[in-house]
Amino acid sequence: MQLSGTLTEREALRYTPAGIAMLGARLSHRSETTEAGQARQLEFDVALRFAGAIAARADRLQLGASILVDGFLAPRRRQSKSLVVHVTEFAPASASGGEPT
Repeated sequence: MQLSGTLTEREALRYTPAGIAMLGARLSHRSETTEAGQARQLEFDVALRFAGAIAARADRLQLGASILVDGFLAPRRRQSKSLVVHVTEFAPASASGGEPT
């Protein structure tokens, strides 16, 4: 999945017992789309999880930065019904909606 928005929260970078960097964050998305021929405003926040080398890169992001993320949805924890976006790539969001690098 691909999603754009503003970084509104970022936790401290941490490491798993196996030494893998992990970073939790929150993205605020605001847009407009068309559904059933009618304009619809979308406004929501979503939890993000960065792991490995991408977590160290994300740790340098400033709050308020506009970013575009690629990733996948997964349960927050085993047996959880709550979802989080596991980010596989991200880039600054551009006005033209460019692709992540």
